[in-house]
Amino acid sequence: MIMLTGFADEISPDLDTQLDILAQEGISYLELRSVWKTNVLKLSDDQVKDVKMRLDSRGIKVSSIGSPIGKIKIIDDFESHLLDFQRAISLAKFFETPYIRIFSFLIPEGEGPDRYKEEVLLRMKELVRIAEQEQVILLHENEKHIYGDTAERCQVLLEACGSSHFRCAFDPANYIQCQVRPMTEAYPLVESYISYIHIKDALLETGKVVPAGEGDGQLAELLSVLKERKYEGFLSLEPHLSAAGKFEGYSGGDLFKVASGAIKEILRQEGIDWK
Repeated sequence: MIMLTGFADEISPDLDTQLDILAQEGISYLELRSVWKTNVLKLSDDQVKDVKMRLDSRGIKVSSIGSPIGKIKIIDDFESHLLDFQRAISLAKFFETPYIRIFSFLIPEGEGPDRYKEEVLLRMKELVRIAEQEQVILLHENEKHIYGDTAERCQVLLEACGSSHFRCAFDPANYIQCQVRPMTEAYPLVESYISYIHIKDALLETGKVVPAGEGDGQLAELLSVLKERKYEGFLSLEPHLSAAGKFEGYSGGDLFKVASGAIKEILRQEGIDWK
């Protein structure tokens, strides 16, 4: 069974508002990235307990910790970043999810990713080693400006680390923004590593994010393939929509509903049940 989840912080910085919209959309999971304008890793212990209490009271579970791990420059200090990673691990355990979303380090502007390949692999292998030790699963999100932006470099990372604790969060819109066609070019290279899906769509010509099915992200093709392989996992809504045409952090409740409705319609067309 496919399960819908989402980055509810795009609805509002207020947790109760996030939970209200999720309930209206029949979604019982969220990807915990921030609340009260505070990144999940920076929440105090008391705030974390408060979040858990509110989620439990509404019957909402955490699908993944939407951490910013790996979203620092590859030339930035790594040791201090490992402290943030340990915090992400403790949060994953507290919220009873095996998944932590990560990135593969920002490449300095104007420089080629291959120049930093060995350092990226060194760091990623250390993160994976710790993940194996702590029994959590790292989900690498492909995104522009990091080492693992294209499918080829994602494949390099996933093969080099070679661990069941290091998997892929497949993001069609992010591939589009890197001029990579998700299903035609990316999916065949990373298929065997996919354990999580981010639902965003985008236009190849401009990179603008649009509701699922309205762009070049090949969402219908993706869901058709997932149905064939009997995928049982999360589809995570990350709308990145804006009425003004430029995403500035919050899609808002109405546009989150638009994003939710768009993916539900594709699921309906493909004959895929969800919860």
